[in-house]
Amino acid sequence: MNQIDTVLTLIARKHLGIDTLQTRHADSLDFHDVAVWCLKDALEAAFKAGVELGASSQKATEADIAED
Repeated sequence: MNQIDTVLTLIARKHLGIDTLQTRHADSLDFHDVAVWCLKDALEAAFKAGVELGASSQKATEADIAED
């Protein structure tokens, strides 16, 4: 599991009560009723995590972008 998947899974557990974000091929396990305030909290947590990860990661230079 990469860093983003780990962060998203932690957010899903904390804010949405969802144990895993892996598809389990069962409606009762893959679909969840979520209160809008919990969804809002989860989205805010994901945004903040993205800001923190972006701020801590090395900024791409023009040379790095040209390599892609």
